[in-house]
Amino acid sequence: MATRSSRAPDGARQNLKSAARGRSTRRGKLAPRGKARGLGAEDMTLGLAEPEIAAVAALVRDAGGVPLGAYREPLDGRPMLLASLPIGAVQPTPFQRDLSPTHARRLAEKIEETGVFLDPLIVVRGEDGRLWTPNGRHRLAAAKFLGLGHVTALVSPDEALAYRILALNTEKAHNLKDKSLEAIRMARSIARRDPQARESACAQQLEAAELLTLGVAYEQNARFGGGAYGPFLRKVDRFSNETLAKSLRAREGYAARLQEVDREVKRIVAALTERGFRSPYLRNYVIARINPVRFHKAKKGSTAPAMPIAQALTRMAAAARRFDPASVSHSDLAWVAAGAESQD
Repeated sequence: MATRSSRAPDGARQNLKSAARGRSTRRGKLAPRGKARGLGAEDMTLGLAEPEIAAVAALVRDAGGVPLGAYREPLDGRPMLLASLPIGAVQPTPFQRDLSPTHARRLAEKIEETGVFLDPLIVVRGEDGRLWTPNGRHRLAAAKFLGLGHVTALVSPDEALAYRILALNTEKAHNLKDKSLEAIRMARSIARRDPQARESACAQQLEAAELLTLGVAYEQNARFGGGAYGPFLRKVDRFSNETLAKSLRAREGYAARLQEVDREVKRIVAALTERGFRSPYLRNYVIARINPVRFHKAKKGSTAPAMPIAQALTRMAAAARRFDPASVSHSDLAWVAAGAESQD
């Protein structure tokens, strides 16, 4: 009896190969911009005596360091100085996330294994007149752990860079607590530096309004579980047009009210646990149930909040107080778990 061949006809095989090549090309390459931008090689040269960089070079010398060279960075042509700096002359920005000793030690071990300290710190002149690194806290700690006396640094004359570099700080990926604490510390620093600065004008540096509210909450309670409140806050929290000094006082109130809501949530979760519920999604389920804007869908292109944050917190607190643990069934939690797993 004749058997049917499992091989596709030559033409079909050729089409499949072409399609596969097309997919791999699309997946594996990023198309460059059609028009080149930035400086050419000759335009990037910059002497140490040039006025654009002379003051920064003097700052490095005053700190006990040595200027090694200067250039204009290729994207926007801003002057940059490559320098050797005493390790004690550099400190992290005061609003930066907390140091992870575990990560710093691991980084030091890998640097020692490699046998070379490759990545310069990013350094600017801080508001206290000293040298700040807004990007490189763990490299600085690793260098100290290794016993280095000097480190290389890219020193920028642009002091405001310290407030624009959060998005680039990828040396150790930020979790929500890291980002929130760094955002609120940065906001407080900007408010001291410029008392008239409006919160909305700092949106680019601060990234997201809810990070400020969560940052205050984490300051009040380091063990606060802010991730579960993210979907709620993203719908109601927006940057204020008030000065930072005034808006941050309001956010302290929002954070305190959020902590009150969380205490009610813990009470509800404890009651459900006593009824025999054992689920990692229990807390998220309760918060979703009391979220007054959980069914709100913004219109396309709209940035308006679902409702004012103060009103939303009032409704959420009231819903938490009214919550009846007897109304929860195991099938409810199974549905929540399935939804959470489908988003992983």
